[in-house]
Amino acid sequence: MSGWEIFGIFTEVFLAMSVIHKIAGAKTPVRASIISMLSGIVALTAVNLLSCFTNIFIPVSMLSLGVSAFLGISGVTMLLILQMIL
Repeated sequence: MSGWEIFGIFTEVFLAMSVIHKIAGAKTPVRASIISMLSGIVALTAVNLLSCFTNIFIPVSMLSLGVSAFLGISGVTMLLILQMIL
């Protein structure tokens, strides 16, 4: 994938999250979307930085980044559970 395709996908995810937050009744849906996406990516980074202590590592790929950005911390939790099961 080229850089523009990746940028387009993340832009579409961001817009979808903004619409979802607007429907849910957030006063500032853009801010809520940014916070949700950044918290998921930070959580994924934290899990990988702490992998030397926990022995659980989530490989960083477009799928894991997309899940963590779209679903936030709950997406990272889902990835952790799947990693421990599989």
